[in-house]
Amino acid sequence: MHQLIPLLKGLRLSGIMETLELRNKEAIERKVSYIEFLTLLIQDEIERRNQARLAARLRRASFDPTKTLEIFDFSFNPTINKKEIYDLATCHFIEKKENIWFLGQSGVGKTHLAHALSNEACRREIDTTFTTVAKMLGDINGGRADGTISRRMRKYTQPPLLVLDEFALKPFNGSGPEDFYDVINERCEKSSTIITSNRSEEEWPQVFSDALLASSTLDRLSFRVHRIEITGPSYRTKDSQRRKRR
Repeated sequence: MHQLIPLLKGLRLSGIMETLELRNKEAIERKVSYIEFLTLLIQDEIERRNQARLAARLRRASFDPTKTLEIFDFSFNPTINKKEIYDLATCHFIEKKENIWFLGQSGVGKTHLAHALSNEACRREIDTTFTTVAKMLGDINGGRADGTISRRMRKYTQPPLLVLDEFALKPFNGSGPEDFYDVINERCEKSSTIITSNRSEEEWPQVFSDALLASSTLDRLSFRVHRIEITGPSYRTKDSQRRKRR
């Protein structure tokens, strides 16, 4: 075994050591062929690398990996079209460069579903960035001070999937309207964007300081879009009330 370590490291296959002893014992007990033994080791290495890439992708995406479709409580709000959500979870909408809007009052599950679809995208090896609109604009604006605005802008224009939580929560300040337009304009017809908002579409133009800029931005956001409006009670409010009764 000790002779293998430097050889595996030289080939960047040192991860094989994690299961080598177990696989060797298994091969002896089952009397598998050399080819089958080698195949098992290679499969282990591929799975390790896939998991490492997924972990890195999840870190870069910056969303909550615990918020998945598996734990989403569809029974709480039967008005949510479960089939539609699971169809979107195939991530074909990303292949088609389509957008998604999750609309509804606070607590109805918009952000959870956005997290869940981000998770599904990462599982399919699709690079994803998850952030709030305020954080994105603050990050881009910060690049003006240190000359990194182009690099920071690419963080939001390049990923195949960008998830922007809390859109239209507050009016844009300073260069916010222009920066938001630049991101959406660059992504239009090239990649997919998910928007969550607790304001109605009619209220969205109010966050822009320029009516023309608002119209141009929203026109691009609405291109090939799946509008999912969620009505009903707040899950957080109901959960809080349930906890108080305990």
